[in-house]
Amino acid sequence: MLAPPTRSDSPTERRLALALLTVSLGVGAALRVGWAWSEDGLYWPDEVYQSLEPAHRLVFGYGLQAWEFIEGARNWALPALVAVCFKLAGWLGLAEPRGYLGLTRSVFGLVGAATAWGSWRLARAYGASALAATAGASLFALGAVPLYFGPRALSENASALPGVLGLALALAPGASRRAVLGGASLLGLAVLLRLQNGVFCGGLLVVLGARREWRHLRDALVVLAGWALLFGLLDWLTWGRWFHSARVYLDFNLVRGQAAMWGTAPFSYYGQVLPRSMGALSTVALVLSLLAVRRAPGLFGVALAFWVLHALQPHKELRFLLPVLPVIASLAGVGLDTLLRLLPPSPVRLALPLGVVVLAGLSATRVGRLTFGELGQYENIKPRASAWDDSGPINRLLIAAGHRPDVCGLKMEAVHIAWSGGYSYFHRDVPLYAHNGPGRSSGVYNYVITGVGHSGAGEVVATEGAYALVRLRPRCTPDSTFSSRLP
Repeated sequence: MLAPPTRSDSPTERRLALALLTVSLGVGAALRVGWAWSEDGLYWPDEVYQSLEPAHRLVFGYGLQAWEFIEGARNWALPALVAVCFKLAGWLGLAEPRGYLGLTRSVFGLVGAATAWGSWRLARAYGASALAATAGASLFALGAVPLYFGPRALSENASALPGVLGLALALAPGASRRAVLGGASLLGLAVLLRLQNGVFCGGLLVVLGARREWRHLRDALVVLAGWALLFGLLDWLTWGRWFHSARVYLDFNLVRGQAAMWGTAPFSYYGQVLPRSMGALSTVALVLSLLAVRRAPGLFGVALAFWVLHALQPHKELRFLLPVLPVIASLAGVGLDTLLRLLPPSPVRLALPLGVVVLAGLSATRVGRLTFGELGQYENIKPRASAWDDSGPINRLLIAAGHRPDVCGLKMEAVHIAWSGGYSYFHRDVPLYAHNGPGRSSGVYNYVITGVGHSGAGEVVATEGAYALVRLRPRCTPDSTFSSRLP
């Protein structure tokens, strides 16, 4: 079904839309970049060991290795992207952890703000007015969940922008051949960054086929086949086998179901957690998206398929939905426009979009108070703990340890090393041991990060919260058995 032509906005609506879009994107970008430079916590180890740490290994030659980058369950596209950020930071004189991590997270934050603009672009492609599309985009620009995850170096964040822009170009009713080619290429990039975005590619082909747009379907197939070839080639160059990362990943997760070791959740998990984390905003987004079904059935079907396929997987994390959230925001914009078209020119027609933006802004104000329970993480361990700065004290002590001129080895006694920033924060090419590594008497390290009050005979040189950096001795015994594999 073709979208109705875009309704002609009044001058007042155009000015209001421009102002609201500018404010939403500007505030969203500022918040994301601000947290990029001020927050040291972890939501989940993947934001370090699937991106920052392998990139650190690429650029600086050392870093802890997660099993995925030993057995080849991930491709190197995302770490390469992060490595470019690290290199850029070095050229700008930001060669220390604070600098290259801050810049990298700022890039991810700005990508998040640009993704909100992608939501606006997708809604406009489906005929939504500028004002309605702006209200929809504000859901992603200012919503608590997209803001919280925004600066984190996750594949979901990196792939959301090419995903939503690809759909905006290729799936929009009446799209030109050039738009379909460009959109399919962006979707191919989204898959290269995160394999699960293949749902978008499959959805594109299904929708084009349902519309009987055979030429567009052929063009999209050719482009996606080219990106699949690039995916396989990258794996062959880095892992020695075509599509190696996809094979290992799918075998681990779908065939053997090993991801369940990190926890399982019912089918209803996402429907429960989103309202918990974003309150009324998630309900508004859902209702408005339903109003868009008649005008954007294909787009709605793609978003629904993405949601359902993720809900069917036993292991769930809220971040897995990040690539589809800007699509839902776009659908909300189209649904709002459908509602506005039923109203005569009146203050109400301006008040409704403005109310959606205000509601999104209120969601932004509660981001700093989010708990892990509200985000659906660590629900049985620390549901009431703040979702901010978790492991932050540990990571700041890692930076402090890296600045010690005599450090020749460091042990993480206080926490499992996976819940730390690894060498990305430590940034010294010396052994970094896990909590179950050699004892203090081994002499292979001369500093430990431990709990306050557990320094023993060592010298406390720095403290952060409940943790302390302790100097044990002036030098270390070389350790030829040290392994950089993450336990």
